[in-house]
Amino acid sequence: MRVDFTALFRTLADWTGAPEASDRQTGETLLAMMRALVRFDDIVIFAYHEKARPIDLFSTFDADDHHVFVTLYQAGPYLLDPFYRTTRAGRAGIFRMRELAPDRFFSSEYFRTYYSQTRLAEEIGFFVPVDDGVTVVVSLMRREKTGVFPASEFALLGDAEPFVAAFVRRAWSGLAGRFAESGQGRGRRSEPLSAADRVWRKLNLTDREASIIELVLQGHSSESIGLKLDISTGTVKVHRRNVYRKLGISSQIQLLSIYLKNLQG
Repeated sequence: MRVDFTALFRTLADWTGAPEASDRQTGETLLAMMRALVRFDDIVIFAYHEKARPIDLFSTFDADDHHVFVTLYQAGPYLLDPFYRTTRAGRAGIFRMRELAPDRFFSSEYFRTYYSQTRLAEEIGFFVPVDDGVTVVVSLMRREKTGVFPASEFALLGDAEPFVAAFVRRAWSGLAGRFAESGQGRGRRSEPLSAADRVWRKLNLTDREASIIELVLQGHSSESIGLKLDISTGTVKVHRRNVYRKLGISSQIQLLSIYLKNLQG
């Protein structure tokens, strides 16, 4: 795709001279700039803060897709999303989803049950830490009919990353206050545990069991979990069998079902 410099510079000129804008207006500006650079089908911009439910700042989905990509995602699946896990690790920059996904992600029940509904060929994210522990992720999505981003377009987006980061930091400062207003920021006294932590507590899992099962649900193999937690693969399998026995289940799909039901309940 040829870069549309006329559209890009016109959008920049309009943005530079505009007064303070809403989330929608800011998102539309960023959408126009990104579309001047590369081809994609949809964009969604989420703000993440620790384990709080992410804030949907902007998206281009129709009603049906908004339900899958935003409403369902915010209800709990975000906790297993590689993009969310990357914000928790404090990473910044631009990444392809497949770079961040665990080794068994594309065969995991999370992928089959939730992520496959998105019908995406590829998702690329700009990860921008803004302030007070908040990270904004700008996701560019290409559907199966469009195909993955070519290497040349990904390289172009990489060149644009410093500008995107500066734009996001200027446009979306003070987001920690919005999390606090929604009852999810620091200082919340009524529910000090995150939604996921409350699930593990309710299911009577130990901290070690919870750590392992959370990684299982994210799509990590036993070998990958062992490396991350510095324990043997055999120990991982023992803990996993103990959890399945404790919960009276025999499969990962049952595990995911119990997790999501308790998370949303």
